[in-house]
Amino acid sequence: MLQYLRKPLMAKSTLRLILLAALVGIISAFIAIGFRYLLFFFQNLFFYQEFSGQEVEPVGHDMGLWVIVVPAIGGILVGLITRYIAGEAKGHGVPEVMESIALHGGKMRPRIVLFKALASALSIGSGGAVGREGPIIQVGSGAGSTVGQLLRLDKDQVKILVGCGAAGGIAATFNTPVAGIIFALEIILLELKSRSFISLVISAFFATTVSRLFLGSHPAFEIPAYSFVSLYEIIFYLVLGILAGLTAILLIRLVYDTEYFFENKISIPSHLKPALGGLLVGVIGYFLPQVFGYGYGTISKLLNQEILLTTILLLFVFKIIAFVLTIGSGASGGIFSPSLFIGAALGAAFGWLINTPYPEITAPIGAYALVGMAALFAAVSRATFTAIIIIFELTLDYNIILPLMFSCVIADLIAWSFSPDTIYTKKLSMRGVKISQDMQASQLDILQVGDVMNLTYGSNQKDSVASIHERFVEGHYNMTCVVDDQKHLKGMITLKDINRIPMEERNHPVRDYMRPPQAVAYSDETLSECLYKMARNKMDSLPVVTTTDEQKVIGQISRDEIISKMH
Repeated sequence: MLQYLRKPLMAKSTLRLILLAALVGIISAFIAIGFRYLLFFFQNLFFYQEFSGQEVEPVGHDMGLWVIVVPAIGGILVGLITRYIAGEAKGHGVPEVMESIALHGGKMRPRIVLFKALASALSIGSGGAVGREGPIIQVGSGAGSTVGQLLRLDKDQVKILVGCGAAGGIAATFNTPVAGIIFALEIILLELKSRSFISLVISAFFATTVSRLFLGSHPAFEIPAYSFVSLYEIIFYLVLGILAGLTAILLIRLVYDTEYFFENKISIPSHLKPALGGLLVGVIGYFLPQVFGYGYGTISKLLNQEILLTTILLLFVFKIIAFVLTIGSGASGGIFSPSLFIGAALGAAFGWLINTPYPEITAPIGAYALVGMAALFAAVSRATFTAIIIIFELTLDYNIILPLMFSCVIADLIAWSFSPDTIYTKKLSMRGVKISQDMQASQLDILQVGDVMNLTYGSNQKDSVASIHERFVEGHYNMTCVVDDQKHLKGMITLKDINRIPMEERNHPVRDYMRPPQAVAYSDETLSECLYKMARNKMDSLPVVTTTDEQKVIGQISRDEIISKMH
């Protein structure tokens, strides 16, 4: 039993982190629910002049030509928010979260929680062709960061809470707890450790539970059961994956070329640029209103084969244009829903082309729409595992999982081969911030303290301060643990401690000047755990002791010895 209780401080820290993960999940759920109703409110207000929190599609309005200016009005309001209040509310949000993890220890300004939600609700509610997942990820992550900062947690814990906010936000918004966890691991934290994984699961669990309590539990899309019809379809799904990968490359290029054009080639005040983009989207939406907003209703029709080929092709082309105009001009919103929309249109169009001549050996058109939307999101985000899982959770359709996985990895491979950056990391690369989305095990998580520690047992409590100082100078180290004759740990002393002792007193035994150890290491814990203890207690070395109550010293380990293994 003692071996399981030998790390009370770490156990206490982990328990607190888990409780905070639950809190962040609950907060994220309520934020997601509030954002949902705020978005519906603005949709009704802008398109139907009603003060309602019910979901509507901006396709049945009777505004006529006036609908052209609606996205521009929303763009003006968003521009004012991003120009004068919270600049980080601009864009799709996920790169800002990734940057906070990579450069700022997970710290985000608390104001982002309110103003990102407001800016995105205005942008999407007024017809901007963007999604709601990016905003909720940034808002949920901001909530997690705020909790961590208020409690003065260390940066590793703050980062985990940022991931918990992202996982909870996705889980609550889309009723997809597993996808929320995987997205946070694959995109935000870029690590798979027990401590972070458990926290993410707890956050997603509580977020989903709260969301289902208020919104119910049902899939986002109700579709027929599609399946893999014949082996000949392998060729078709291969081609679809290639098309999705090429479309993703085009989409990434268009987004950032359009952003560059609006920032550098259009000479109007920055807060008016989202209005110009909105005006152009309004022109498109006047003729093709399905491009407005996140378009889940249209995606559902594509999946259920309710749209003709000509309209599908128009939706594919003009949703791309409307999306890049909205996000490139500086509005606020996510890329997930547009990716699903464009991918579903691509898949549906491809399905029409092959199903017509080969109906006996191909699945229905809706199956290709389903696979297409997963493949495109996988390619633009390089979050292939998330794409596979989230489509399954959105549809609860497992029958087509094999071709879906196949097309997703092909699309990812194509996009990765031609473009080193994803739609998320491209924005950071342009700022000089390089982030790799490849997760790999660190040597610090594999090697144990016993593999690296120095086998010296420390200094005897009877030794003089002067003799220990001499050892420090000869051995080029600055800390030693102090033990009794049986090697039981009694205390520790550092070079700084000795330098404070008057010269005339240095013949005294070290037991008169030693201090209690702030932390100890154990031979079977990982270097990562040991380094965490050092950082938490601001120590350069730790004594390594046995796991029994006697705590006999068996060695020491220094920060330099750990760092030497980081490769």
